Amino acid sequence: MTFEGLADDWVVWSEEREKAVLAYRPDVFDGAGFPAACLPTIYLTKGRRSRHPGTQTRPSDPWVVTLYLEPEVNRPPDEHETRDDAEASAVELAKRFATGEVDYRDIYQVPREDYFAKLDELTGRTD
Repeated sequence: MTFEGLADDWVVWSEEREKAVLAYRPDVFDGAGFPAACLPTIYLTKGRRSRHPGTQTRPSDPWVVTLYLEPEVNRPPDEHETRDDAEASAVELAKRFATGEVDYRDIYQVPREDYFAKLDELTGRTD
């Protein structure tokens, strides 16, 4: 799996058989200017990421694509039947995020204005 066409601002952080993690601008969200937990990530997993540790996935489990802005702050996940479909969805979501098309403000209950300002700058949003 290569995540072909992945937006330049995103990197493949890790990749395993049943999970991959894409990270947005780890050069910016490195823990110095912003908490490392604020690193935007896209998880691609076989089954839900929140399943209990040690639980085996089943062939019928969907492939799930979830955008996280922090560990407990995420966009509702998308489900797909195949890894290829989920990978294409993750690449498209990364592109939409990098071009400012994902409204990350709606995901938060308690806004982080400095964080939003930096994301606006990086993604070209002008709301």
